[in-house]
Amino acid sequence: MKKLLNDPADMVVEALTGMALAHPDLIEVDLGARVVSRRGGPVPGKVGVVAGGGSGHEPLHAGYVGAGMLDAACCGEVFTSPVPDQWLAAVRAADGGAGVLLVVKNYTGDVLNVDMAVELAGLDGGPEVEVVLVADDVAVQDSTWTAGRRGTGLTVLLEKLVGAAAEEGRSLGECTALARRLTAGGGSMGVALDSPTVPAGGAPTFVLSEGEMELGVGIHGEPGRARVPATSAREVAAALVGPVLGDLGLRSGESVLVLVNGLGGTPLMELYLMHHEVHALLDRAGVTVARSLVGNYITSLETAGCTVTLLRADDDVVALWDAPVATPGLRWGS
Repeated sequence: MKKLLNDPADMVVEALTGMALAHPDLIEVDLGARVVSRRGGPVPGKVGVVAGGGSGHEPLHAGYVGAGMLDAACCGEVFTSPVPDQWLAAVRAADGGAGVLLVVKNYTGDVLNVDMAVELAGLDGGPEVEVVLVADDVAVQDSTWTAGRRGTGLTVLLEKLVGAAAEEGRSLGECTALARRLTAGGGSMGVALDSPTVPAGGAPTFVLSEGEMELGVGIHGEPGRARVPATSAREVAAALVGPVLGDLGLRSGESVLVLVNGLGGTPLMELYLMHHEVHALLDRAGVTVARSLVGNYITSLETAGCTVTLLRADDDVVALWDAPVATPGLRWGS
């Protein structure tokens, strides 16, 4: 294992320390709770939007804290859910008096810990809390990590869109309804060319033979639909886009947001090449690409590979996507 680290046990705290030093204008970091929050605290009267999960997926989630996106994010150990006290600390950090929406990827540990945190918040006289599960991975119905589909690339798009809705003053009920509509309208599928190496373990999560790739892989290195021979980018794109189109029932004349996301170890040049292939497939299907995002946005440590996410896009979705955002990992507009 070759990684830039000191003691693996200190990696998350040391990374968060570096992140705070790099973005003092955008975020504040509570190292004790491992919670990243919006600089200046919650906005009074605004719905707080909170997410969290295991570290190792950067910039998700901490990198999306800031104006127009998340108000707080809690960071677990690498590929490990934050504990209930962390989720509760993030809720408190995001509470501006209008309620808090939790965006949770559908992994068993995350769901259980969030349920406990919501219960604790209620006992503590905390804010009204709503929870939305992201379960967009069309590759599997169940896995060793989840009860149902896994949460993957759609999480990034949802955090941006719901964050923008909260920023413009929509109520907790409106933000929750939007989030649930988005989760029903998006799907993802990924491919890995190699395995991540968790620092505490020191060895790859799985081993691929020369010339193999894992189709439908999860963002923690979980197995997908099949281990298949490596092939061209054009064929890989078809193997990813086809199942998502079919699952969503997308038809000619519809519009989508597209995320071509790197898993941490794939050059941007290859991701743009994949985006070209994805765009061509959608064009042939008569599906319009309203907006695209290409790069490393929800990673799996140093894994080579990518995920493709499609999300139905109406005028409201496009307007929310174009709204200004200022976070360490995503920034545009005024």
